[in-house]
Amino acid sequence: MKEMIIQSKVRVCTLDELPVEDREVVDAARRATANSYAIYSHFNVGAAVRLDDGTIVCGTNQENAAYPSGLCAERTTLFWANSQYPDKSVTLLAIAARTEHGELERPIPPCGACRQVMLETEKRYNRPMKIILFGTKECYVLEDGVRALLPLSFDAGFLE
Repeated sequence: MKEMIIQSKVRVCTLDELPVEDREVVDAARRATANSYAIYSHFNVGAAVRLDDGTIVCGTNQENAAYPSGLCAERTTLFWANSQYPDKSVTLLAIAARTEHGELERPIPPCGACRQVMLETEKRYNRPMKIILFGTKECYVLEDGVRALLPLSFDAGFLE
Protein backbone atom coordinates (compact mmCIF):
# COMPACT_ATOMS: atom_id res chain seq x y z
CA MET A 1 0.00 0.00 0.00
CA LYS A 2 1.17 3.51 -0.71
CA GLU A 3 -0.09 6.90 0.26
CA MET A 4 -0.72 9.92 -1.97
CA ILE A 5 -0.69 13.46 -0.68
CA ILE A 6 -2.82 15.84 -2.70
CA GLN A 7 -2.35 19.54 -2.14
CA SER A 8 -4.23 22.53 -3.45
CA LYS A 9 -2.93 26.06 -3.59
CA VAL A 10 -5.50 28.61 -2.41
CA ARG A 11 -4.60 32.25 -1.98
CA VAL A 12 -6.56 34.03 0.76
CA CYS A 13 -7.07 37.77 0.42
CA THR A 14 -9.55 40.57 0.94
CA LEU A 15 -11.68 41.93 -1.87
CA ASP A 16 -9.58 45.10 -1.92
CA GLU A 17 -6.44 43.07 -2.56
CA LEU A 18 -7.79 41.63 -5.81
CA PRO A 19 -6.86 43.27 -9.11
CA VAL A 20 -9.51 45.71 -10.37
CA GLU A 21 -10.46 43.46 -13.31
CA ASP A 22 -11.07 40.53 -10.94
CA ARG A 23 -13.09 42.70 -8.52
CA GLU A 24 -15.32 43.64 -11.45
CA VAL A 25 -16.30 39.98 -11.92
CA VAL A 26 -16.70 39.38 -8.17
CA ASP A 27 -18.93 42.45 -7.91
CA ALA A 28 -21.04 41.13 -10.82
CA ALA A 29 -21.50 37.85 -8.91
CA ARG A 30 -22.44 39.78 -5.77
CA ARG A 31 -25.04 41.81 -7.68
CA ALA A 32 -26.38 38.65 -9.31
CA THR A 33 -27.42 37.27 -5.91
CA ALA A 34 -30.33 39.76 -6.03
CA ASN A 35 -31.76 37.85 -9.01
CA SER A 36 -31.59 34.46 -7.33
CA TYR A 37 -34.80 32.46 -7.00
CA ALA A 38 -34.27 30.92 -3.57
CA ILE A 39 -37.70 31.05 -1.94
CA TYR A 40 -37.18 27.77 -0.07
CA SER A 41 -33.62 27.97 1.26
CA HIS A 42 -33.29 31.78 1.27
CA PHE A 43 -29.67 31.10 0.28
CA ASN A 44 -29.03 33.36 -2.69
CA VAL A 45 -26.04 32.51 -4.84
CA GLY A 46 -24.68 34.49 -7.76
CA ALA A 47 -21.92 33.57 -10.16
CA ALA A 48 -20.17 35.52 -12.87
CA VAL A 49 -17.66 34.55 -15.51
CA ARG A 50 -15.29 36.60 -17.60
CA LEU A 51 -14.79 35.28 -21.11
CA ASP A 52 -11.57 35.59 -23.04
CA ASP A 53 -12.90 38.65 -24.90
CA GLY A 54 -13.74 40.42 -21.61
CA THR A 55 -17.49 39.73 -21.70
CA ILE A 56 -18.99 39.12 -18.25
CA VAL A 57 -21.91 36.69 -17.94
CA CYS A 58 -23.90 36.17 -14.72
CA GLY A 59 -26.25 33.55 -13.36
CA THR A 60 -28.00 32.62 -10.13
CA ASN A 61 -29.34 29.62 -8.30
CA GLN A 62 -32.88 28.68 -9.28
CA GLU A 63 -34.85 26.64 -6.77
CA ASN A 64 -37.89 24.45 -7.29
CA ALA A 65 -40.31 22.83 -4.82
CA ALA A 66 -39.09 19.54 -6.30
CA TYR A 67 -35.55 20.16 -5.03
CA PRO A 68 -33.61 18.07 -7.57
CA SER A 69 -35.16 20.20 -10.34
CA GLY A 70 -33.36 23.36 -9.17
CA LEU A 71 -29.97 24.44 -10.43
CA CYS A 72 -26.93 26.10 -8.88
CA ALA A 73 -25.64 29.53 -9.89
CA GLU A 74 -22.36 28.15 -11.19
CA ARG A 75 -24.07 25.80 -13.63
CA THR A 76 -26.65 28.33 -14.85
CA THR A 77 -23.80 30.74 -15.52
CA LEU A 78 -21.49 28.28 -17.26
CA PHE A 79 -24.27 26.72 -19.33
CA TRP A 80 -25.48 30.15 -20.46
CA ALA A 81 -21.96 31.32 -21.30
CA ASN A 82 -21.11 28.09 -23.13
CA SER A 83 -24.34 28.13 -25.13
CA GLN A 84 -24.38 31.83 -26.02
CA TYR A 85 -20.62 32.29 -26.52
CA PRO A 86 -19.46 28.84 -27.68
CA ASP A 87 -16.19 30.14 -29.12
CA LYS A 88 -15.19 32.16 -26.05
CA SER A 89 -13.34 30.43 -23.23
CA VAL A 90 -14.03 31.15 -19.57
CA THR A 91 -11.01 32.77 -17.93
CA LEU A 92 -12.47 33.51 -14.49
CA LEU A 93 -15.41 32.30 -12.41
CA ALA A 94 -16.51 34.21 -9.28
CA ILE A 95 -19.07 32.95 -6.77
CA ALA A 96 -20.87 34.95 -4.04
CA ALA A 97 -23.73 34.21 -1.66
CA ARG A 98 -26.03 35.92 0.79
CA THR A 99 -28.94 35.15 3.08
CA GLU A 100 -31.65 37.43 4.41
CA HIS A 101 -29.01 38.56 6.92
CA GLY A 102 -26.65 39.80 4.19
CA GLU A 103 -23.55 38.62 2.38
CA LEU A 104 -21.62 35.73 3.88
CA GLU A 105 -18.38 36.44 5.72
CA ARG A 106 -16.77 33.19 4.55
CA PRO A 107 -16.59 32.07 0.92
CA ILE A 108 -18.80 29.19 -0.17
CA PRO A 109 -17.32 26.39 -2.27
CA PRO A 110 -19.19 24.97 -5.27
CA CYS A 111 -20.97 21.64 -4.92
CA GLY A 112 -19.65 18.48 -6.55
CA ALA A 113 -21.94 18.70 -9.59
CA CYS A 114 -20.79 22.27 -10.24
CA ARG A 115 -17.16 21.23 -9.89
CA GLN A 116 -17.71 18.55 -12.54
CA VAL A 117 -19.28 21.10 -14.91
CA MET A 118 -16.37 23.46 -14.24
CA LEU A 119 -13.97 20.65 -15.13
CA GLU A 120 -15.79 19.99 -18.40
CA THR A 121 -15.72 23.71 -19.24
CA GLU A 122 -11.96 23.78 -18.73
CA LYS A 123 -11.60 20.70 -20.92
CA ARG A 124 -13.85 22.20 -23.60
CA TYR A 125 -11.60 25.24 -23.95
CA ASN A 126 -8.36 23.47 -23.04
CA ARG A 127 -7.48 25.99 -20.33
CA PRO A 128 -7.93 26.33 -16.59
CA MET A 129 -10.09 29.14 -15.26
CA LYS A 130 -9.24 31.28 -12.27
CA ILE A 131 -11.81 30.75 -9.51
CA ILE A 132 -12.63 33.35 -6.87
CA LEU A 133 -14.88 32.47 -3.94
CA PHE A 134 -16.14 35.65 -2.27
CA GLY A 135 -16.67 36.33 1.42
CA THR A 136 -16.89 39.73 3.08
CA LYS A 137 -13.98 38.92 5.42
CA GLU A 138 -11.87 37.01 2.91
CA CYS A 139 -11.81 35.66 -0.62
CA TYR A 140 -10.28 32.41 -1.82
CA VAL A 141 -8.43 32.58 -5.13
CA LEU A 142 -7.59 29.42 -7.05
CA GLU A 143 -5.29 30.37 -9.90
CA ASP A 144 -4.86 26.85 -11.27
CA GLY A 145 -8.48 26.02 -12.00
CA VAL A 146 -10.97 23.48 -10.78
CA ARG A 147 -8.45 20.67 -10.18
CA ALA A 148 -7.59 22.49 -6.94
CA LEU A 149 -11.20 21.84 -5.88
CA LEU A 150 -11.54 18.46 -7.57
CA PRO A 151 -8.12 16.81 -7.47
CA LEU A 152 -9.22 13.24 -8.24
CA SER A 153 -11.30 14.18 -11.25
CA PHE A 154 -13.41 12.01 -13.52
CA ASP A 155 -13.02 13.23 -17.07
CA ALA A 156 -13.35 11.97 -20.64
CA GLY A 157 -9.99 10.23 -20.39
CA PHE A 158 -11.66 7.46 -18.38
CA LEU A 159 -14.16 6.85 -21.19
CA GLU A 160 -11.53 6.12 -23.83
